[in-house]
Amino acid sequence: MNKNILLCVSGGIAVYKAVALVSKLSQAGANVKVIMTASARQFVNPLSFQVMSKNDVYFDTFDEKDSSVIAHIDLADWADLILVAPATANVIGKMANGIADDMATTTLLATTAPVWIAPAMNVHMYDHPAVKRNLDRLAADGYQFIEPSEGFLACGYVGKGRLEEPEKITAIVKDFFSEKTQPLTDKTVVVTVGGLHVPLDEQHIISPQANGVIGQALANEARALGARVIQIENGSLNDFIQQLEDYKDQDPQVLLIHAANVPTMEKTPLVSVDGIKAVTFGQKVLGEPMLNIQSERWIDFSEKAQLNGQIIATTNPQQFARTLWSHILKGEEQ
Repeated sequence: MNKNILLCVSGGIAVYKAVALVSKLSQAGANVKVIMTASARQFVNPLSFQVMSKNDVYFDTFDEKDSSVIAHIDLADWADLILVAPATANVIGKMANGIADDMATTTLLATTAPVWIAPAMNVHMYDHPAVKRNLDRLAADGYQFIEPSEGFLACGYVGKGRLEEPEKITAIVKDFFSEKTQPLTDKTVVVTVGGLHVPLDEQHIISPQANGVIGQALANEARALGARVIQIENGSLNDFIQQLEDYKDQDPQVLLIHAANVPTMEKTPLVSVDGIKAVTFGQKVLGEPMLNIQSERWIDFSEKAQLNGQIIATTNPQQFARTLWSHILKGEEQ
């Protein structure tokens, strides 16, 4: 596999499985480094991970093992993939809210590598509304999940909450790094996110209501599919119209996902989709988009949308993004 895998281990009885996971990943050819939280070290000594990974184990943000670099930034840049396994309710809550109070969470905020979360906890904790809310937020932010399996839990309950087996996680990682061609490789995708404003007068602008959750999910999914993504977020509509024309000149095959809300005033300038493939969300444009998604309210705040007569739920932005990209790719093939 010859990839750099950073394993962030948080505290739960499943920590013992994380030791086996390091062994399996190393056997598959990965170079593994481990960060442990303070709670994780209550279950397993760092030496176990050091022996299995043949690398130093990190747990103190201020313990700079190499004075020439800042450890959490260096690790964040080093990783090709980060696994959070086991991921407790506590660390999931921290990640969802941008809290960086230890080596693991600080590194997670600093990385641009894909991050996969493997939850492990009591079944009732996993089903708690707060945990579900945090998982949904992380999904919208582009994190991927290795779902827990069902079975007998350490707490005595039987249900969903067991960390997935190390062999299966290793197989998923190997598949991710396999040499298969991703469907959007070498494709440029422009994604508008949030709201694009227009001038009202010399001192004021009009900006529409939007939070960008759908656009962000679509941009994240495009990256996962191999695209070169140009993300335009909460800027000037006039500036974007000019930028899009430049992108068309640079790459006539550019694909536009116009997921940013725009003001509906009579004088609002229109984005031109002539000559390119585009997906719109009810905005008025010049030209004919390949897909136009309809919703009762702006897509960021709607619970469902209509795509070619089919009703699709939008409450899980990541799942919606996957569904929409599946339709887009089918249209590309036709």
